[in-house]
Amino acid sequence: MKHVPVLLKEVLEVIAPNDRGKYFDGTVGAGGHAEAILEKSTPRGLLAGTDLDENAIKKANQTLSRYKGRFYLFNSCYTEIGRICQSLGWKELDGILVDLGLSSMLLDDSPRGFSFKSEGPLDMRYSSKGEITAYDVVNKYPRERLTTIIRNYGEERFANRIATAIVKKRPLNTTTQLADIVSMAIPRHHWPRKIHPATRTFQAIRIEVNKELDRLKEFLNAASGLLRPGGVIAIISFHSMEDRIVKRFFREGYSEAGVTLRTIYKKPIRPNDRELAQNPRARSARLRAARRID
Repeated sequence: MKHVPVLLKEVLEVIAPNDRGKYFDGTVGAGGHAEAILEKSTPRGLLAGTDLDENAIKKANQTLSRYKGRFYLFNSCYTEIGRICQSLGWKELDGILVDLGLSSMLLDDSPRGFSFKSEGPLDMRYSSKGEITAYDVVNKYPRERLTTIIRNYGEERFANRIATAIVKKRPLNTTTQLADIVSMAIPRHHWPRKIHPATRTFQAIRIEVNKELDRLKEFLNAASGLLRPGGVIAIISFHSMEDRIVKRFFREGYSEAGVTLRTIYKKPIRPNDRELAQNPRARSARLRAARRID
């Protein structure tokens, strides 16, 4: 499935790219959002982008090729925003975007092990340089820790049953093995209606493998300190844990960097029916944004 940038119209409206601006896309993926920002900021707008996935950087370079000289891509985590801006000589940013969703490229790539829809190894690393894999989490973590991860990161009510079932069946090697065990551990009449019963467990393991919530917290502080007065930071999240972190940070309105922020939307912006019809994977997307006001 082709990657479709989520909430693209809304992102452009809130960031409002201009031809003298400098922008940062922390999860550049295939380059959908970045391409639109560069187009709207023609002819002089600049963009720096990061992604942990080596293949995404290659794809984004192709997508953005007609904007040569106006973009800089880095195969690194978005938490490196400070180092990257320093290397470019950028002191302030006009707009910052992070889309925390799992890209279609990764989800559809069976050997990366993110999806339960086709068999693949238990990997789930955004970067091949990651220290731990899903295999390590599933097969080496004690039951109590596995339960905590599935409950906290997956918000799964049957976390204990799932962790117990996993430990009994170890070692597990593939995504389909894991998905089958999770599904059997959840009482059939409690299966969710709109998602696969293993969705929350896979989400939890992926978050643990990539330390996603810790990285998000680190990034928000670093990024807000790089905004120019009037600049906007926009975050697209896909589950409630991420959204709570962003909501709390924006509402507190004051970062460790000494920057004052003001929330732009009272409630998160969600995809409309037309977008959902074109891109069902966007159903959980929520956009929050804040502006530096000091």
